[in-house]
Amino acid sequence: MSHPTVFRGAATALITPTTPAGVDYEALGRLIDWQIDRGIDALVIAGTTGEGKTLSIAEHKEVLRYSAERIAGRVPMIAGTGSNEMSVSLSMSKYACEVGADALLVVTPYYIKATQNGLVKMYATLADAVTKPLILYNVPSRTGVNIEPATYAKLADHGNIAGIKEANGDIGKIVTTAALVGDRLDLYSGNDDQIVPILSLGGKGVISVLSNLLPAETSAMCHLFFEGKTAEAAALQLKYLPLVHALFSEVNPIPVKAAMHAMGWCENFLRMPLTEMEEAHKAALFDLMREQGLI
Repeated sequence: MSHPTVFRGAATALITPTTPAGVDYEALGRLIDWQIDRGIDALVIAGTTGEGKTLSIAEHKEVLRYSAERIAGRVPMIAGTGSNEMSVSLSMSKYACEVGADALLVVTPYYIKATQNGLVKMYATLADAVTKPLILYNVPSRTGVNIEPATYAKLADHGNIAGIKEANGDIGKIVTTAALVGDRLDLYSGNDDQIVPILSLGGKGVISVLSNLLPAETSAMCHLFFEGKTAEAAALQLKYLPLVHALFSEVNPIPVKAAMHAMGWCENFLRMPLTEMEEAHKAALFDLMREQGLI
């Protein structure tokens, strides 16, 4: 069976502006408005880039509630609600549905290293319990577990599982997944250096870090491809590749937080164990941002 598409194009995995005093909601609101004004197709709130795992449960809930209210239906809001503790994932997912999220981004359970059967049971249980569709988030470099193509195929016909954010980096496995699930699940790139390659496999877009800085341009990369302008889309992929590499020269979201601070959007504050970007990496990132006219 096919599912309603949550979004088509680029969704920004939005940073969460913070200060030593807590979440900076004024900065978060300005960022949300700017992203939408710049033509972003959807927003992901409190995901990896949004430091969802360093927020307290109370902060996480308030960030979701505030963001849903600020977005106000202008673009789809996807709430990061996954956890390695099932009761937390369930309660956060239900809460996100209550406050107005359009979909849920649910990462595999980190550290526990679930079996493939365990992943099937976990995702099916979550999907049965909530009122909004799930996007499965696969990022084995962080979690220690990979969702195998055959596992996606087992989940593809669940009526409340809509898509995949694939960040395993293995294009061969992504090709196999696309072959197995077809149009039963929407495929999104979870890596900014693989946007056009995944679109070429029938992907619906990207959940992006790059689009924090360049929302219009990242969205354009996708929509040019959808319009059949593959050479133009590929040119943008290659144009921004050095910047993408710089944004991942240290663990995300360290570089993107530094970049957004340099653009005047927020303080360059991260919660431990995340620390400020090393000076050599920062200088290289800022040089590339100057080339793009971002600072």
